[in-house]
Amino acid sequence: MELRTVETNDNILTLEIIGNLDAEGSREVQPHIDSVITNDKYHEVELDFRHVCFLDSSGVGALVYLYKRLVERERNMRIENVRGQPLEIIKLLRIGQAIPVNSNTH
Repeated sequence: MELRTVETNDNILTLEIIGNLDAEGSREVQPHIDSVITNDKYHEVELDFRHVCFLDSSGVGALVYLYKRLVERERNMRIENVRGQPLEIIKLLRIGQAIPVNSNTH
């Protein structure tokens, strides 16, 4: 699993996730997620899921963890380009009621 950081503009940080967001992948990206949380430069964090084929409960936990920490810091998060199994899990768990999913607001 790989996490690429793309600076969209001065306000939005895009995190491109490449690989499965499962137990192993979540452990691998945790230090990077923590650094995103503590870096208040960007008001909005966008997760690009175009290269994510699998999402499990550990991945959902990582998403919720990131979302809650960003909200505590009065920042926003959204998930873009979700499809397939990850989208089904997100719909099933109604994550979109809290975190904007496939909103493409920029």
